[in-house]
Amino acid sequence: MSAEAAAEVPKPVAETAEVEPTTTAAEAKPVEQPAETSAETPAEAASDKKDEAAEAPPAPPKDDKPDTENKPEAPAKPEYLTKIAGLEQFFTSLPSILEKTGHPEMWGVTLKDSDDIPTVNVLIKFLRANEGNVKLAEEQLTKALTWRKELKPLELADSASFSAKKFAGLGYITSYVDPSFGKTVFTWNIYGAVKNASATFGDVDEFIRWRTALMEKGVLELGLADATEVVEYDGEDRYQMNQVHDYRGLSFLRLDPNVRAATKKTIDVFSTAYPELLREKYFVNVPAIMGWVYGAIKVFLSKNTVRKFHPISNGANLGREFSFVEDLPKSYGGKGAELADSARTIPLVDDIPAGEPEKAGTEAAQKEAGKEAATEAPATPLAAEVAPEVPAKEEPAPAAPETAEPAKDESAKVEAAPAEATPAAEETK
Repeated sequence: MSAEAAAEVPKPVAETAEVEPTTTAAEAKPVEQPAETSAETPAEAASDKKDEAAEAPPAPPKDDKPDTENKPEAPAKPEYLTKIAGLEQFFTSLPSILEKTGHPEMWGVTLKDSDDIPTVNVLIKFLRANEGNVKLAEEQLTKALTWRKELKPLELADSASFSAKKFAGLGYITSYVDPSFGKTVFTWNIYGAVKNASATFGDVDEFIRWRTALMEKGVLELGLADATEVVEYDGEDRYQMNQVHDYRGLSFLRLDPNVRAATKKTIDVFSTAYPELLREKYFVNVPAIMGWVYGAIKVFLSKNTVRKFHPISNGANLGREFSFVEDLPKSYGGKGAELADSARTIPLVDDIPAGEPEKAGTEAAQKEAGKEAATEAPATPLAAEVAPEVPAKEEPAPAAPETAEPAKDESAKVEAAPAEATPAAEETK
């Protein structure tokens, strides 16, 4: 019995040993419970995120195409840049032209960019004068700006005064209301008022300054700087003037060297500086003896230029050309006041400023005229403002006025056909 009892003693111990680990393991399970709880937390969080995602608005579908629709579109070019050939290219060159010349002003317009209407109109005139050739237009604009920087035409028009003995009664400016397009500006050159050709034309530079001041005043009255509409390249241009050249009482013709020198200089300057500013040009009270000049000169002019010239033998018939005839001076067929009483002009002083190199100017003009005699056209006051000069070897004899064919559209005015091609190089383009 004791032996069996001794043999059975370990059993309880064994059971106890087996139970203790079991109990310990069982007791350890609650200790591991937090781990189970923590394992459930991500699932719950994921569930919450799913709920939030379900509540959030769906993301827009991904577009693999380039995002061009959302980019701001470049502003559309003004129609005139695409419509007028060469204009956009001209504007591309404008900044370098302004930098090169150091002068941004033309006819009272400060040149800017293609969004500025006055600038657009100025460039159109230079482009039109060169028949759309951008390179030539750029060159002409460069020369014109350089000249304006040196001569300062705006200052001449605003404050300069000239000798009454030389220029009294020679130039006027008027304006009228044309029912077709509103205000129309006239400049009047009364060459018959010249009393002494040597005095008036002897100092060529002074004559150019006076003629520039008159022209500039007329141009400013066109209002180019206030333009709000772009002119048509091939259509009506409201920013142009009419010119009248009156030769009543003309007492000197052809070969005066002072007139010749002034003619050449005026042609050179105005053909460059004032393109496309002429609407129509009227030559009135032209001596029949001067009719031959037109026949000699017209071959050098474009048809478009010739169409702008209108010879009228009797100045009183000028009014027939306009619907506002009654507003014109009585001398020209109207009922208005005479130019001397009503028109605007350049300030004049009664005496010639001391130290004026009149004699030196005359001698210089004669010397220059001698150099050019072989190639220049016979100079008349008509020639002082317009066209290329006729070589002397081709000069028709003055005694053959029958060679002076008038323009086809002016056939009724044969006796009046003057050197229409001569008085205004600034308006031949």
